[in-house]
Amino acid sequence: MEYADLHLHSKYSRATSQKMNPLDLPKAAREKGLTLLGTGDFTHPEYYRELVQGLGELGPDGFYHKDGVKFVPTCEISLMYSDGKKQRKVHLLLILPDLEAVAQLNSELGKWGRLDYDGRPIFGRTCPELVDLVASITPDAEVIPAHAWTPWFGVFGSKSGFDSLKEAFQDTVNKIHAIETGLSSDPEMNWMLSQLDGINLVSFSDAHSPYSFRLGREATLFDVRNYKELVNAIRTGKGLVSTIEVDPAYGKYHYDGHRECGVFMTPEDAKKHGNICPVCGKPLTVGVMHRVAELADRPYGYRPKNAKPFKRVVPLAELIAAAEKSTLSSKKVFTKTFQAIAAFGSEFNVLFNVPYYELERVLGDKIARMVMLNREEKIKIRPGYDGVYGEIIVDDDPGPVSSSGGPQKTLSHFL
Repeated sequence: MEYADLHLHSKYSRATSQKMNPLDLPKAAREKGLTLLGTGDFTHPEYYRELVQGLGELGPDGFYHKDGVKFVPTCEISLMYSDGKKQRKVHLLLILPDLEAVAQLNSELGKWGRLDYDGRPIFGRTCPELVDLVASITPDAEVIPAHAWTPWFGVFGSKSGFDSLKEAFQDTVNKIHAIETGLSSDPEMNWMLSQLDGINLVSFSDAHSPYSFRLGREATLFDVRNYKELVNAIRTGKGLVSTIEVDPAYGKYHYDGHRECGVFMTPEDAKKHGNICPVCGKPLTVGVMHRVAELADRPYGYRPKNAKPFKRVVPLAELIAAAEKSTLSSKKVFTKTFQAIAAFGSEFNVLFNVPYYELERVLGDKIARMVMLNREEKIKIRPGYDGVYGEIIVDDDPGPVSSSGGPQKTLSHFL
């Protein structure tokens, strides 16, 4: 089983950690419990050279291997263009089979614009043009709409997105096999759209840093043995086992809102206000919940045939910060998080498998209770909006926990 995070960024992207490089990423992946990573940012010339030097030769399974972690070449491309109807801004995740194919693609993308100014380059080209270009390089590549519902850069985003994949990708739509749910949506929300019935749902972190365990905060489990099976799983769903999702309320664009005024509200309340901020009179940023409802043709709770299971979680560092009433960047949270990993091997093991009594022995009762509530999907969250993350609401008396930790919902429950 591969625990995969294929959407992340390197130190060459804006606002990223210097630890996002092929030498430091394997350690962060092992601490999280990930076994397969995307490289991120393969279009950047300096980073491409680091990847060639750091990852070495392609393995017989079609993956690169580094310090016990497998890698596959990935990057995110930003497209900004006008299609005659409106200004479009779409982020797309690219997955390629090897660094030789990457070199060929980079050569062609270099004709579109500069690649050296940022790890996520921007081009004034359309979605179909990029899909056609990637397909011309290799049939073994995938193009996946990244964080599909994000207002500003999602393919369905309220600010600059489309109402359908067909509208966005036109005659190349048959080459789009999956979309990334993003932090502010989960599979149940996406299942409300019948147009997505033939589209597989994947989840990755879009991490800019390994700190606070942004890496792998969303991930996808694949039962695959090599790169070809990975691509087939993305295309057909065979071998795509399940996804690990952040509770969508925790995402930065779940509710409608206006950050400058501290205003956030449900789609229903936003409609009552004409999608206008009641404090300053400026337009609200329409969130993912609102946008999904606009395009949905099914009720929430509908489950399509062959839908994959998924698990909602909040990362461990956030749970510890909430339990300790501390900031995410505090030394106390950092120390407790690594104490847990040292004791139990990985964050995923802590989140999904370790019994309450063992967690309590190492981390104390407050944190152990938070982990159990998280495991049972009972964490209360004040929803995120307009670029503001959701906030965990701490109940000082969450109720009794049995000596065995109550129902043990391990990873096996949703594999």
